[in-house]
Amino acid sequence: MDRLVRDGVALAYEETGRGEPPLLLVHCWTCDHSFFAPQAQHFRHQHRVINVDLRGHGASDKPCQDYTVAGFADDLAWLCAQVAVGKPVVIGHSMGGNIALELAARHPDLPAAIVMVDSAILLPPELLEGVKPFAAALHGDGFREAQREFVGSYPFFLPSDDPARKARILEVMSSAPQHVMANALDEHILRWDAAAAAAACRVPALYIAATAFLSDIARLRALCPQLVVGQTVGAGHFNNQEVPEQVNAMIERFLATTLAVVPRGI
Repeated sequence: MDRLVRDGVALAYEETGRGEPPLLLVHCWTCDHSFFAPQAQHFRHQHRVINVDLRGHGASDKPCQDYTVAGFADDLAWLCAQVAVGKPVVIGHSMGGNIALELAARHPDLPAAIVMVDSAILLPPELLEGVKPFAAALHGDGFREAQREFVGSYPFFLPSDDPARKARILEVMSSAPQHVMANALDEHILRWDAAAAAAACRVPALYIAATAFLSDIARLRALCPQLVVGQTVGAGHFNNQEVPEQVNAMIERFLATTLAVVPRGI
């Protein structure tokens, strides 16, 4: 991977393909760029694809600091400037979708459109209350076990999801440093002003849900009326890996209908 240094922090990214509009892939909480491998492989044939490791994740540096959604978004805006990426379609999975929305709000002239894949943008009250004990546990001694237990259950995985893929996902996610794991969860679920970001978003937006909706879609649509919503069939939270053909097709159709991007071969 290539690395660029911003204020002493190395940020890693991988670039492949060529073509407009460029795609910026933003992985989820405690994951890395490899979680978007099916999309990078698929879209590189028609688009320039930038696949990042967020600070605190993967091959990027992991300083002890706050890992805010705004901070992640500013890193991405800086990275785009450094590598001359203009008007990207920002595609984020889970926390990455939160970051994509914040990027559209903070840097309105940067993205051409955003895609949020099963992101927890505006959690229904019962889901938010259910997350709070888990978030507290991440600050304790048993944080790795707490994370594996939480992430390993529904709706993150269905019984039909590939068991080898599930094992790898849990291994990568539970290997994150505690200061990143705990703070990034607090920041993007408990502290981030999702409503403000949604209301400020002016670019075309797509939300792709998995089996269970993690966001209050009615409220999200009211704040972001240009939002388009889809849902995959037969996959848990990591639907972009479990059923990439469904996710990729929805993204392609979204690009065709909003940005007039015609998939190759049509």
